[in-house]
Amino acid sequence: MANLQRPDGIAPHGGELINRIATPAEKADFLSKADSLPIVALDERAVSDLHMIAIGGFSPLTGFMNQADYDRVVVEMHLTSGLPWTIPITLSVTESVADTVEVGQYVRLNDPSGQYIGVLHLTEKYSYDKKKEAINVYRTEDEKHPGVAVVYNQGSINLAGPIWLLDREAHPLFPTYQIDPAASREAFKEKGWKTIVGFQTRNPVHRAHEYIQKCAMEIVDGLFLHPLVGATKEDDISAEIRMRCYEILIDNYYPKDRVILGINPSAMRYAGPREAVFHALIRKNYGCTHFIVGRDHAGVGDYYGTFDAQHIFDEFDAAAIGIIPLKYEHAFYCKVTNTMATIKTSPSTPEQRIHLSGTKVREMLRNGELPPPEFSRPLVAAELAKAMKVKS
Repeated sequence: MANLQRPDGIAPHGGELINRIATPAEKADFLSKADSLPIVALDERAVSDLHMIAIGGFSPLTGFMNQADYDRVVVEMHLTSGLPWTIPITLSVTESVADTVEVGQYVRLNDPSGQYIGVLHLTEKYSYDKKKEAINVYRTEDEKHPGVAVVYNQGSINLAGPIWLLDREAHPLFPTYQIDPAASREAFKEKGWKTIVGFQTRNPVHRAHEYIQKCAMEIVDGLFLHPLVGATKEDDISAEIRMRCYEILIDNYYPKDRVILGINPSAMRYAGPREAVFHALIRKNYGCTHFIVGRDHAGVGDYYGTFDAQHIFDEFDAAAIGIIPLKYEHAFYCKVTNTMATIKTSPSTPEQRIHLSGTKVREMLRNGELPPPEFSRPLVAAELAKAMKVKS
């Protein structure tokens, strides 16, 4: 399947940028039926998925997956259309909730607070094998894995069908950084960028991130910093702190005309290799032509090999993926050359390298210690320490 190139940039996955935000007429119709529609309450992740489908971030999906697509994605990492897709996007409910809705109905979708935010046209209800999904998608059935835990705790019936989002409201925390796929594509076009590299993180930015971003910037027109602000693990650093760290970095250490900072509103799955491909396809929909894949992308614990997230791209036809993965070694500060480096560029031995795990950094911050400047920019480290002190 050939990649579709267009004069205004890379084509979305599947060739069309999906828009499932209700028109004024559709919204008025749905609101008029609000009291007569059966209700399904969404959790935080399902709300994120609803928004990502509606704005085109999950193109070509127009709704929650039917069984045919679900089965093929779980086992073969492709949709029934043949397009690569690695993560099931499903609306899972309990049997008791599933019994309240019938195929063919329109279903009112409420957020966790009870607000009416969307509509599902229910086309299918189906049961699924949770353990099979866990083993295939997450490569483990261990319930201690955060992604597996979500699967085991969610309902046993999936509701499928196209959706509508009633309103695309401003993000409550980051309204100025809410740049949806249509808007990011327009922003790239206005800047004259033909090649754009996307960067994903759920962690605070540090010098290794900065190094690989700037290496990538040498070969493209612009950098799209796109940190995830949807649901994450409880012990992850909050989105507010991570965004502030990026603001500091851009204000002080980046050429502002070559960087755009925007939020990725999707939820974290911690699916390692499969999620690396998923994240790349999302950035393709936002208009990126390249995507950075570093060490243990979207990993958690010891469930995945260090570079499994890079190797998985070799299992797909490159043209079908349609976005170029930039695969980087683990970066560190080299005491021999006094620069950031990787094993490809540094003559150092392991004891001559400075790299700290996220766990170690969090421990240092909780103890009132700042990570060394070789690991984190001092201004960023100070912001992290301040936030950690407040949290403690």
